Amino acid sequence: MKVETREKRGFAAIWKLCPGRHVLALVSAGLIALHLLTRSDRALNAALSEGFVRPVHRALARLYAPLPFSMAEALIALFSLGLLAFLAVQLVRLVRRGERLRRLYRLVMTLLSAFLAVYALFCLLWGVYYYADDFAERSGVRAEPVSVEQLERVTRYFADMAGDYAGRVPRDENGVCAFDRRALLDRSPGLYAAVERDFPCLAGPPLAAKGIVCSKVLSLADFTGFFFPFTGEANVNTDFPTCLLPVTIAHELAHQRGVAREQEANFAAVLACLADGDPEYVYSAALLAYTHLGNALRGADPAAWKRVYASLDGRVLADFAADRAYWARFDTPARAVSNTVYEGFLQSYDQSLGLKSYGACVDLLVNYYDAAAGQKNP
Repeated sequence: MKVETREKRGFAAIWKLCPGRHVLALVSAGLIALHLLTRSDRALNAALSEGFVRPVHRALARLYAPLPFSMAEALIALFSLGLLAFLAVQLVRLVRRGERLRRLYRLVMTLLSAFLAVYALFCLLWGVYYYADDFAERSGVRAEPVSVEQLERVTRYFADMAGDYAGRVPRDENGVCAFDRRALLDRSPGLYAAVERDFPCLAGPPLAAKGIVCSKVLSLADFTGFFFPFTGEANVNTDFPTCLLPVTIAHELAHQRGVAREQEANFAAVLACLADGDPEYVYSAALLAYTHLGNALRGADPAAWKRVYASLDGRVLADFAADRAYWARFDTPARAVSNTVYEGFLQSYDQSLGLKSYGACVDLLVNYYDAAAGQKNP
């Protein structure tokens, strides 16, 4: 009886050290567990996605749209600085003051409860998308396996499109495309207007993507952009070469419109850019589509890939070379760590191909554009 009483007193004493943090950690852990347990319930996740998550993202995006800066970037910066300051103060207190064990426990519980709370919100505001109906199901676009002949035909289709538009976009003295980054962002609110007519599932408020001030930090982590579910903002890196910036803007706006999976966001971005018709957006979309299709074709039929590659316009090759040269500067251990972490994140949401899942948009591109490619290159 005495042992039981001591145990109860011990538990009560620990609980009293930081009851608020204990409650937050338990509630957050419960929500995370609930999300994990209901991943197989597609109907529930679809209802949450359409009835709660998308309306919340739209409301948040409208709320922060008037700001001339990214609220997401501001929050991340403030959180990072606040965390560093908090840890510094707590470490000083641990060294200088007594009751170190109690202080250490409170510190650990503060960090743990904060992490669990943020992750629980992330599961609710983003994770449910992965277990609801995906874009292929909502749009009716097939993502069936394709033949090598189809793959070569559609790869050539986008290679020709890139060549056709290479001369319609502004270029610098070195022959590399030089888009006005600010103008691209300013034009982005209307980017999905045309494609929404054929794909109502892509409907959303006409809001601009936002450029990130600390874009070089994103480049160091090998990111061209990100969607921030806590503010509903589509954020893009504005430091890398501009040839792929327009389609990157479209990609992040696809996330804002409820397309979670990376391969489907790439496909939606190509759809939107081509439907919009702006030469800069069309050219950028053709480059992205060719990149994914060409990589797939090179693995499936190297000889066919060489034939298509040999047909590429010299200006297209110059843009690809400039893009490769830029990213080569950031080939560091930090980039490798970032890729490993992000691959783990994708796999944690059953995106089993990890970073390779970006190439899965190939099936969507070939299935959707094969008819048009066949008419142009029978």
